[in-house]
Amino acid sequence: MKLSQNTVLITGGSTGIGLAFAERFLNAGNQVIICGRREQALQQAKEQFPGLITRVSDLSVESERAALFDWVTANYPEVNVLVNNAGIQQRFNVLKADAKENWSYFNKEITTNMEVPIHLSMLFAPFFAAKEEATIINVTSGLAFTPLVIAPIYSATKAALHSFTVSLRHQLSETSVKVIEVAPPAVNTDLGGAGLHTQGEPLDAFADGIFKGLEEGNLEIGYGSSVSRLRMSRDEVDDHVANMYKATKKSIE
Repeated sequence: MKLSQNTVLITGGSTGIGLAFAERFLNAGNQVIICGRREQALQQAKEQFPGLITRVSDLSVESERAALFDWVTANYPEVNVLVNNAGIQQRFNVLKADAKENWSYFNKEITTNMEVPIHLSMLFAPFFAAKEEATIINVTSGLAFTPLVIAPIYSATKAALHSFTVSLRHQLSETSVKVIEVAPPAVNTDLGGAGLHTQGEPLDAFADGIFKGLEEGNLEIGYGSSVSRLRMSRDEVDDHVANMYKATKKSIE
């Protein structure tokens, strides 16, 4: 994809990976729109990068996804890049989770990580297909390929989004729309809660690495430890998952 002179919409763009991507798209000469649930976080992002356009949207609500599409395409019809970045991670023990009383808590992860990017991709795909050049970037995870057992819903939703992204890429292969998957490793952000990813890859180095992959025209982009996981054999996956569970299971006991 070209990295300049685009109009880019980034979900979950006020912090973490989304904001790091927004900064780089701005610096490359793009118009950048970010959306998120928290108005204060969006305002702080705009104070840091005044060129940003912000929009408060609770994308877990179906009508707000449709409203976002309508607002963006009406006010910024030149939009040609969608970055589905918004996501949440919850770590839990299924034997201790109260799925009867607290299902809405767990279902929010399914909605945010899977339903939202699939719905937005389907909303924007026909609009993008009428353009000379457009791109949909879905942010999955290395955990789409090697699940983190203590984050079972997160891993499953990212695996589902990976599968959808492959199908979307093939369906749009005869159009002007490129479909790119970014599969991060653990990155030093507050995903899942403050302090959980302090040993992850540095955010700026990660974002720079992803943009190098975009510049090279790659359709699947990993970084650090996630690179090898994109192509692991089934036996390698099984061993990796078992070893990771041994190392992390105490955190949910």
